[in-house]
Amino acid sequence: MVSFTQSFYFRGHLCISTELLDMNLYEFIKSNAFRGFSLKIVRRFTKQLLSSLLLLKQHKVIHCDLKPENVLLAHPMHSEIKVIDFGSSCFENEKVYTYIQSRFYRSPEVILGMTYGMPIDMWSLGCILAELYTGVPIFPGENEQEQLACIMEVFGPPEKHLIEKSTRRKLFFDSLGKPRLTVSSKGRRRRPSSKNLTQVLKCDDEAFIDFLTKCLRWDPDRRMKPDEAVRHEFLTGQKSSMPIAAPRMVPRNESPIKRHNTIATPSAINRPLPEPPATSFKNGNAVRNRDVSGGSGASPSKPPLSNVNLGAGTRRISSVGVGGVGAGNKRTSTGAVLGQSLQGGGTSGLPRVMTRSVSARHEMASAGASAAMKGQRA
Repeated sequence: MVSFTQSFYFRGHLCISTELLDMNLYEFIKSNAFRGFSLKIVRRFTKQLLSSLLLLKQHKVIHCDLKPENVLLAHPMHSEIKVIDFGSSCFENEKVYTYIQSRFYRSPEVILGMTYGMPIDMWSLGCILAELYTGVPIFPGENEQEQLACIMEVFGPPEKHLIEKSTRRKLFFDSLGKPRLTVSSKGRRRRPSSKNLTQVLKCDDEAFIDFLTKCLRWDPDRRMKPDEAVRHEFLTGQKSSMPIAAPRMVPRNESPIKRHNTIATPSAINRPLPEPPATSFKNGNAVRNRDVSGGSGASPSKPPLSNVNLGAGTRRISSVGVGGVGAGNKRTSTGAVLGQSLQGGGTSGLPRVMTRSVSARHEMASAGASAAMKGQRA
């Protein structure tokens, strides 16, 4: 989790200071030409992301916007990552926003307008891990209709009882509960159950496929939980039986319509920002945020980022303003094993990457990474 430093007011705006981090995982994927990474690197990132989700679960907090842009490397030569951007987060029993999660990583219960809770973050985790492995989003829908069609293309239509719970089912299903026909801007029609996860990922690692399958279940009550995930064979190397927890009832909220950058819209009851401090920041007094729920210390509406058409589909703009890419949504080779061992010599074994700026710090980091990689290969 990103470390909080302090907060203060500047010209009426609440400002939050955090530790300085490096590039995000989308830039990291881009720097590798969207070829994806080895399962060893994916596994290292998975363990750290699950540590964040376990901490959030302990405090009953939903992140609501997990995606590669919101996971940052702590250093360009190390594999330590930090989760950032809690501007859309909320407590599980105190949901503030109706438009949550970026579209590629948006859970089906949010799309369908069902009740949602902490399982939406596990769905996003599954999408992130698949993208780390392949280099491209697993469900690259141009809109919510195609987003759901992308999911059904791999996992088939949702069960009838889930459709019945949906407040937006008429947008996606006809009166008989059959999926409505969806055609992309390129004229592509996605047919339910026409693919399987092994084909999409081009991966035959059974443990990894099983891990993603359990993260990407339609029914949030049957979706794998963080404490179950840390015991999974993909991470431990040993098979274990994970019992299914009893369903939990949570308050209903509306579903989102936007995708690229999360547009967080407050619900009927808005929580105001905290009052500005009586003394100025010049006196050294800082106001600490009350919580990370997005209501005190974060604006209730984030400005959307425009869509960028890239190749076969629509791609998001990086949250730190990284320009054009050349891979689009076309899937590429997924079996590239990049970098050295993740456990040796003080470096992470991450593949050598191009940093996102031309600053002296990043030039030095890039040179250091290059020298370290050459030394390990020698």
